[in-house]
Amino acid sequence: MSDEGQLDRLRIVVVAEDSVQYDSSFLGQHGVSFFLTAERGGITRHVLVDVAQNPEALLENMKRMEIPPSSLGAIVLTHCHYDHTQGVARVVKSIGKQDLPVIAHPDLFRLHFVSDPYLRHVGVMEGDRKPDIEAAGGMLYLTRDPVEIMPGLMTTGEVKRQTDFEEVGMSLFTMENGRLHSDLMLDDISIVANVKGKGIIIVTGCSHAGIVNITRQANELTGTEKVHGILGGFHLVEASDTRIRKTVQGLRAFSPDWISAGHCTGFRAQVSLYETFKDRFFPLQTGVRFDVP
Repeated sequence: MSDEGQLDRLRIVVVAEDSVQYDSSFLGQHGVSFFLTAERGGITRHVLVDVAQNPEALLENMKRMEIPPSSLGAIVLTHCHYDHTQGVARVVKSIGKQDLPVIAHPDLFRLHFVSDPYLRHVGVMEGDRKPDIEAAGGMLYLTRDPVEIMPGLMTTGEVKRQTDFEEVGMSLFTMENGRLHSDLMLDDISIVANVKGKGIIIVTGCSHAGIVNITRQANELTGTEKVHGILGGFHLVEASDTRIRKTVQGLRAFSPDWISAGHCTGFRAQVSLYETFKDRFFPLQTGVRFDVP
């Protein structure tokens, strides 16, 4: 690929995750949020990917990390779940801008629920609906298609389900035309960066679309086979040993330089990833920074 569709460099800071680094002053919470700094041709854009579920803790971590909310140029919401979207209107308001791009799938605001251990909505919560985000200064970009945030940095758009072993990872439901049916999480999107001289970096929230499916789509969208890094949640916490094994084998086929997985990935999957990738794998934790190159 020509340099026209590539970044010069990329920094990723894990602003929120379920765990924190040893001897850290940062706050952990169930969920993820990533602060991306993308540079290309002297232009820099700051993008927040997901907001976890506690905006006060998120903003406190940003303060401790010396990340001013006003520096943000866009927010990407990878899917509807509350541990990725709760408090987004509060975060948008703290940024203090009008028409701030908030990028997501058009199904983001649907009724989305579980029935185990009891019936409850687990999607976008009250206070973070479309009117709330817009009133706080956000402009929603809701599309099934990939969105280019800048050359070299884009969303995957709706991910094609190509493998026969990957699945949503939990029993989820929605309603359409008065009928209840399983929710396939078609709103699950990820971020893809293409960095000059390195290859692609994939940032995912929960990988409900399947991390192998996501990586294949990233290859197709960028026209770049080289996978430099993959990070985020892989939602294998309740997966069978067979599915974990096939997922790790699928990832190994891409020969990534490194993988960092946490949040909903699960301990068994993390162990399998470490056994396969050795020092190319490390657990995702709040406060970790990735600089490419």
